[in-house]
Formats: sequence, structure tokens, C-alpha cells
Amino acid sequence: MMIAGVVGKTNVGKSTFFSAATLAPAKISNVPFTTIEPNRGVASVRVRCVCKELGVIDNPRNSSCINGIRWVPVELVDVAGLVPDAHKGRGLGNKFLDDLRQADGFIHVVDAAGSTDANGNPCEPGARDPVEDVRFLEHEIKMWMFQILKKDWDKIVKGVLQLKEDLVTLLSSRLAGLMIGKKHIVTVLKSEGSFSKRVDQWSDDDIMMFVERIRRVSKPMVIAANKVDMPTAEANVERLRTEFRDYTIIPCSAEAELALRLAAKKGLIRYMPGDRGFEIIKKEELTERQKTGLTKIRDLIEKWGSTGVQEAIESIYMRELKMIPVFPVEDASKFTDHKGNVLPDVILVPEGTTAKDLAFKIHTDLGAGFLFAINAKSGQKIGEGYVLKEGDVIKIVSAKGLK
Repeated sequence: MMIAGVVGKTNVGKSTFFSAATLAPAKISNVPFTTIEPNRGVASVRVRCVCKELGVIDNPRNSSCINGIRWVPVELVDVAGLVPDAHKGRGLGNKFLDDLRQADGFIHVVDAAGSTDANGNPCEPGARDPVEDVRFLEHEIKMWMFQILKKDWDKIVKGVLQLKEDLVTLLSSRLAGLMIGKKHIVTVLKSEGSFSKRVDQWSDDDIMMFVERIRRVSKPMVIAANKVDMPTAEANVERLRTEFRDYTIIPCSAEAELALRLAAKKGLIRYMPGDRGFEIIKKEELTERQKTGLTKIRDLIEKWGSTGVQEAIESIYMRELKMIPVFPVEDASKFTDHKGNVLPDVILVPEGTTAKDLAFKIHTDLGAGFLFAINAKSGQKIGEGYVLKEGDVIKIVSAKGLK
């Protein structure tokens, strides 16, 4: 399962975002460094189920299907907040950056209201420019990755020029701990001919350019512009959109989403994450304070379209990491597993995943003994190189699986 890291400056609402997304407990406080150990939890993304297309009633195991929408589990990790010069070990910098290694993409929670200073301390709303928060996080991650490469750069140069080793292999070996693979490195090295010079001629600026691009390719990011319930946020959201046109900027109120999720859990309202509204179903059980709060949240949703939390999660997984849903089955004619469950599972895989890749993802033995697969929608036999499409229903036929 791919992992999205909830990142950002300390005390901007990351833990509130995490709790709103997962309903997992996380310590929330208006002081820096409330989060020390990373919080882990499971959120969900919405995808179209194929049950209506196939005319079947499904009974999922690893997800839920509500009115033809599958809620697919995804993993989030909320790491310690970042402060300037984290790459030098300041604050919890070393721990923060080490926790980032496992993340495939980032949801950068930014205080769009400008109500926390560079170190995460509360300040007058509007006093801090959130544009600087985005730039500083980019800088810290870039410097961290630069230091990792620079430390062994002489060895890399020697390996390429004297030992005739492959540059891609050497770079991937050095960056493997950051979940950066050869395909990411090849993509960057081929971009715009920027890295066509011999490796011994690379300057520090060239290495810096490389790590900046490799971060964008290997660990994409969306920006959750949090605290849009505060008056100073609206202008800053527009500033963020103007300054960072290559990022998706999502207006967000993690606090509002958490309130809605908890009220729905108690049965006070009818609400699903990402909805453009909610319905109060137990008005008589609400306190005046709760009624006032829900009215404010309703106004916020009418203005921004949603609380933004679900949109941010789906943006990183579906748009940036380019995940697509596929439905593995064991009986291609009935769309079931061996127990008779209809469309039992849905798996998110990156675009470009092949039938054989899927077999390995399901079980190593299935991949090792792969013979062919069947597209259950068409009934056609497909080979190991078939590239999966969104909504494919696939049966894997494996020598090991037939024993």
C-alpha cells in the first residue's frame, strides 16, 4: 500500500487533518511539537465500483461499497512538524526527515490564515506569509536530499568514470532508502537534456537541480491550505495559487471536517467525507453551541465547496500518484472469490501496472507461477505485459495457484 505523508511546519493543524481523515487518535494542541512519534492511520478514497456496470450486487471484503462508490483504504502518516534548518538537525528535524523516507507523496498542510510564525508559535492572523512556509519546506527537503547525495558524490563519480559502473544504478543505490527507484532517476536524467554533461562536471547547482526534480517526480505533493474558516485565509489561498501554479492548492478546514466526522459517528448528522453538505437528523440532541458550529460549517462548505480534507487525500493518491482501481477475482464468470464473495476486493495500482505486476501484488507465488490472466469483463485471455486499465476485473491463472 502506498503511503501519503501529512507534512508541514509545526502547529499548523496536521494532526487535526490526520484525525479528521482517519478518525484515529492523535494528540492535538496549539503548541509546537505536539506530534513527536508519527501517527499512522487509514483513510479512504472514493472510486467508481463496477458493480452497476456488471449488474451484480457486491459484498466487498477490503473496502465498502455505498451506492456504487467504493471506499478504498489508503494509509496516512502524520509526522513531526518541521522548523527552519531542520536539515541541520534543528528542532525534530532529523526525525522528521527520517520519517519522510517511507512516504510516496506528501500532503503539505499550510496555515493559510498566517496565524503561526516560522517556528510554529501562534501569532496575529495574517502576520505570517504561507507562501514562505511552502518555500521553506521545499528547501529543507531539497537540502536533506542534497546532503545524502553530496556525501558520496566522489564515490559516484569514481564508480562511473573509473569502474565504468552505471550512473542510474549508483544513484538508485544511494537513494533507495528514500523509496526512489530507477524509473524516477531515468525520468529526471532524460528531462530537457539538463544532465547530459559528464558526471564529474556536475556542479553543486546541478546536483541541487537533480534532487529538486527527483523529489517532484518520486514524492509529489499537494498543498492543503488549512484554516480557511479564518478571515485572513481567503487572500492567502489566492496568493498560494498564484505563486505555485504547478501545485494543486486545496482550501481546507481540518477542524470543520473533524467536527462533521465526529457528529456523523454519533448519529447526529448524515455526512460522508467529501460531501458538499450534510443533513442534521437529531436536531433535538444538539446543544446551542453545536447548532452554531454546524451553521458556520455549512456556510464554509457553501463558500469553498467542501472542507477540503477528502479532496486533498484523493488528489495525492489519484491525481499525483496516478493510482487506478482494479478488481481481482477468482471466478471470471461470476466475478467472485473462492468463497462466493462478489467483487470481493479492489486494489489501487499505479498507472502502467501490468497483469503480472498485479499477480505479484496479490501474492508472490501467483506472480512467480504466472501463466496468463483473464479480463473478466470481456472473457479474453491476456498476457503478462497487459497494462491494466481503470475498473478492470482480472483473474490471474498461475501454475502455483493451481496446485
